[in-house]
Amino acid sequence: MSGRAKSARRPPKLDNSSRNVSPARRAAFEILRRVEEEDAFATVLLAAIDEEMRGEDRALCYEIVLGTLRWQLWLDALIEHYAGRGAEKIDRPVRRALRIGLYQLRFLTRIPVSASVNESVNLAYLARLHSAAGFINAVLRRAVREIDYNPTAKIDDALQRLAIETSHPAWLLERWTKAFGSEETEKFARSNNEAPPVAFRLTAKAFESGAILDELREGEAVITPSEIAPDAWRVVGAGATVRKLVSEGLIYLQDEASQLVAHVVDARQGERILDVCAAPGSKTTHIAARAPATARVVACDLYEHRLRTVLETAKRTGEERIDALAHDATATLPFTAQSFDCVLVDAPCTGTGTLRRNPEIRWRISELDIAELAQRQRRILANAADAVRGGGRLVYSTCSVEPEENEEVIASFLKDHTSFKQVNAGVPEVLRRADGSTARTWPHRDGADGFFIAVFERQT
Repeated sequence: MSGRAKSARRPPKLDNSSRNVSPARRAAFEILRRVEEEDAFATVLLAAIDEEMRGEDRALCYEIVLGTLRWQLWLDALIEHYAGRGAEKIDRPVRRALRIGLYQLRFLTRIPVSASVNESVNLAYLARLHSAAGFINAVLRRAVREIDYNPTAKIDDALQRLAIETSHPAWLLERWTKAFGSEETEKFARSNNEAPPVAFRLTAKAFESGAILDELREGEAVITPSEIAPDAWRVVGAGATVRKLVSEGLIYLQDEASQLVAHVVDARQGERILDVCAAPGSKTTHIAARAPATARVVACDLYEHRLRTVLETAKRTGEERIDALAHDATATLPFTAQSFDCVLVDAPCTGTGTLRRNPEIRWRISELDIAELAQRQRRILANAADAVRGGGRLVYSTCSVEPEENEEVIASFLKDHTSFKQVNAGVPEVLRRADGSTARTWPHRDGADGFFIAVFERQT
């Protein structure tokens, strides 16, 4: 919530003769529309931004979209004050234009005030809401005059104040507080509004060349090895070089915690590995990349088009020892019982560990979603267990922090499947929970997405 010197915050004059909107703001406005009205995911839409867009415009679009979604509740509290009415009573396109303008005014202080205000006003014309232009201008001009207004200053209730301060639904903060304590919850919530580091791994193609890291460095990238995932790297800068290497299939962008899963699976000579929820393929292809030549990976997913994405990724990255089969993992698997050495259940989940990357999730999920997903996860894990041979391994992972999707799922599984015992997940000790076997990562502690990993072994 930074602000400029007040002398630099004089209300700008609206240029009514110009209806131009920069490519970055035009794209951001449309992406936010689709996120709100079509339940689309921002990161997917951002990844599809026209490659012809200049790098600085692409970066600004990313910043506006993700920043506006992360700070939505806080921005709406500003709107209520500056507009004198609840944000929910304002038409969606107008509210989006106000959020975009206010985000720039309060966070992107290098952008001229006139640009933040004028282009937000012009978004009303872009949306064919000419009558709203004056309203948007008036609200943002007041925001410039009262740039230091704090929407939480007069909130006495600690939970409600933290909800606005961190821009999270109060019910979500309340359940995290019960599960993890108030201190952990506050750290987690605040970290969810920070941009995550960019992490990558080398692909099977890249193993043929030792020059990839040198090429990144020559492109003026700063690369550092991950502290939590073997053979993972963080990169800062050299966006054009990174995009080039990704398109050539030489590196794969993947969060460090997500990369841990393939190391936990640890495919060995001659093994058959099954990934029952494989799409979009980040973990499947990583498992294949690490597997010995004699191992084989089978990828399952509910939809054939998503499996095509897995296979296309595998082909691009040189990790082609993968067979694919469309199947609903909540139903009995179409394989001979106990026919796989290791089965991975990277279960469909709420994704609350990825709120830095997918901030819209916090505005979409409900208590009912968590309960329904937990039931689905239990069915998938039980079905997957049937495919594990004696002495084989069953790996369960989610990118959720919710106990119902993690600890409670595995407790229920162990109660109903006495032929399995839980074993050490084989991750660094700092990532292990108090039980010593399951693993959990946190954005505020590890700089990675919030992940949960548990491993079971079928007794012979």
